[in-house]
Amino acid sequence: MHPNNRQGWSFYFCLCMCGAICESFRYSVPEEKKSGSLVANVLKDLKVDAKELSARRARLVSEGTKEYFQLNPHSGNVILKDRIDREAFCGQKDPCIFISEIVLENPLQVHRIEVEIEDVNDNSPQFSKKEFLFEIPEHMPANTRFPLEKAKDADRGEYAVQNYTLSPNDHFRLDVQSHSDGTKFSELVLEKQLDREEETRLFLTLLAVDGGNPKRTGTAQIIIEVLDSNDNVPHFDQNIYKVKIMENSELGSHVAKVEARDRDTGSNAEITYSFSQVPDDVQRLFKLNKFNGELTVADEVDYEIKRVYDVNIKATDVGGLTDYCKVIVEIEDRNDNAPVMTLTSVTSPLPEDSPLDTVVALFRITDQDSGDNGRTACTTEANLPFVLKVTMTNYFQLVTHRALDRETVSEYNITITATDWGSPRLTSTRVINIQISDVNDNAPVFQKSTYEMHLWENNIPGLLIGLVQAKDMDLEQNAKVTYSLLPGKVSDQPVSSYVSINSETGNLYAIQSMDYEQMKDFQVTVRAVDHGYPPWSSEAIVQVVVMDENDNAPFILYPLQNGTSPSNDLVPRGAEAGYLVTKVVAVDRDSGQNSWLSYELLKATEPGLFSVGAQNGEVKTMRPINKRDSLKQKLIIGVRDNGHPPQSTSATLSILLVEGFSDPYMKMVDIPKEEVVEEKDRTLTMYLVICLAVISFIFLVSMLVFVAIKVQKRRKFIESSALNFPVGPNFPENSGDVDAGSLSRAYNYEVCLAGGSLNSEFRFLRPFFPVFSVEPAQSQGAQRISSGSQEVPGHDAESQLICQVTV
Repeated sequence: MHPNNRQGWSFYFCLCMCGAICESFRYSVPEEKKSGSLVANVLKDLKVDAKELSARRARLVSEGTKEYFQLNPHSGNVILKDRIDREAFCGQKDPCIFISEIVLENPLQVHRIEVEIEDVNDNSPQFSKKEFLFEIPEHMPANTRFPLEKAKDADRGEYAVQNYTLSPNDHFRLDVQSHSDGTKFSELVLEKQLDREEETRLFLTLLAVDGGNPKRTGTAQIIIEVLDSNDNVPHFDQNIYKVKIMENSELGSHVAKVEARDRDTGSNAEITYSFSQVPDDVQRLFKLNKFNGELTVADEVDYEIKRVYDVNIKATDVGGLTDYCKVIVEIEDRNDNAPVMTLTSVTSPLPEDSPLDTVVALFRITDQDSGDNGRTACTTEANLPFVLKVTMTNYFQLVTHRALDRETVSEYNITITATDWGSPRLTSTRVINIQISDVNDNAPVFQKSTYEMHLWENNIPGLLIGLVQAKDMDLEQNAKVTYSLLPGKVSDQPVSSYVSINSETGNLYAIQSMDYEQMKDFQVTVRAVDHGYPPWSSEAIVQVVVMDENDNAPFILYPLQNGTSPSNDLVPRGAEAGYLVTKVVAVDRDSGQNSWLSYELLKATEPGLFSVGAQNGEVKTMRPINKRDSLKQKLIIGVRDNGHPPQSTSATLSILLVEGFSDPYMKMVDIPKEEVVEEKDRTLTMYLVICLAVISFIFLVSMLVFVAIKVQKRRKFIESSALNFPVGPNFPENSGDVDAGSLSRAYNYEVCLAGGSLNSEFRFLRPFFPVFSVEPAQSQGAQRISSGSQEVPGHDAESQLICQVTV
């Protein structure tokens, strides 16, 4: 038995003793059977049904490159693919066994299938030549033996050569013997001495018979040439020579040297050497020097083809006397065959979420050498998420031993190296490509967790605000991302009423026009969801900042510009330069520099009389008022913001220059009737009165104690004072806090309101405090009422209300 086979059976026996699944099945099929013939059905032996056999992807794996059998996975039949010639397939090996494996998956099982190729008697015995010439001297002693060439029969066992027969004659008989391996060989035995004078040549027929039924035969003719007498025959030192040579020995290298001696002298002692009855392969592989008997290598010697050769050598002298010897040449194995790797199955692409110990590839390694030269070891690269496992004889599994991540490594080119144990060691490599398929194991990731986007107010609906983008490291559908807005409220309105998002690109659009004055910023949450199963998602916050535009013109708070009769500001004619007439108060709803306001005098009745503070809007006199100045002054004051482009508005002021502005009787100014503008909107007067009353109340509450003390100290002085009213701006200034958008100073004014009339107007009078009087309080009040009834015709039934207001 072949050493590899012995090792294989020993390993199988060990696996079986350990409880591994290693059943082997043996079948037989005669040689020369036609293609398509049924060899066996393996369902019963495998203990599976046809459905399971197909589901487990059963397949037949042969050792050789040519496959003679095939397995039908639906029926379990092993069918002969091609006609087999046992002699061509196995040569003289007996038994002739074709080894293959049935591989089942899920779980992995490998069953050894041995198909014995049964011999049939399809070959007849054959001799290498039709004729064999023997030159035998006369007087050759009886019982001299002459070896005959064995007939070759490609069949084995009982169909091989079983016997030899010789045609009847008077001088020779045939002696048939058996070698230790059971093969037959024959020798021609001289029974009666030859006499050249009687017969110079004999013709014998040698018949080789096999053991078939019917028997097959092969014949050869033996020609005996009778020579004249030669007293001494050559004689070999040894009958059998045993030598060993390495396979693949160099051509011409020494194998052995045989030597025969002849006691004759002269030409009768000259000996020549030649092959005797040797097969063709011996004549091809070895060369014999006919003069010195040296045997050398003539062709490549391969241990895997044949391991032992029998070389018969004949020594012949000049007289034709011969002697024979045998050289047994044993071929020693050299490590000249690298391991051969046969890939049985590969799983590619491999899902990245494959569990540990998932079988990725199954392969087999064989080496035609023997002993340590045929033992192999298999390795793969380090730092890979795969390891090799030995399953059965010469079978290896490549399995996962670490988690896979396609996003890190999308494919592996795994180099598997098989090395034998010979010297020098031979290796073979194979690269297995494993593609890693994607699973949805990554959530979309936004570039930023919070985005800040800016949007100018008064935008057109549908304007692009910005872009949010999330990337998914997965592939194809698992990497496709859809964007959406999470439900929420912005100023008590749904988010979707303000912005929308493109589900594919992540572009954010404004649904409506924004107003900075109503909403300065808002926040939305965007969700990105991939298309894998199960889907993964992530969220990002988008802060939309509305940027202000200069879209609001300044608004005049005071004086009111409502289209009704404008109020008249009273200025005493005795006012000096720098006299504060009034203050224009305006606001701008914009922010930043868009709300910075500046004031300028656009138009005036007397251009050089009044000036306007550029920053605070205070209207003051530039010079003292003289009698030539018109009684009624009209000013147009422009208010402009600092935006781009700037927005502006204007306010119209009416100023009356009056005499006796601080008369204790509060005489109404004698204004020509054509200059009195009758007010139609009584509601405005009422609103102004309410505003002044509220302001006065707040101020008086805070100043109540101070005013009470002052009034008490000056009461006697007031009762004794004369009834005269100084004219001019002789009043104390009260400092106040400077605040943007309000008057920079606090002033005391005397205000006269006409009671009982919705059309009454209030006027800022000359800022004198306190007001002195020389008459008693009661007569003062009566006189004021009387004076008012005289100077305001049509209002004599109305009473006068006198109060002090600090603005």
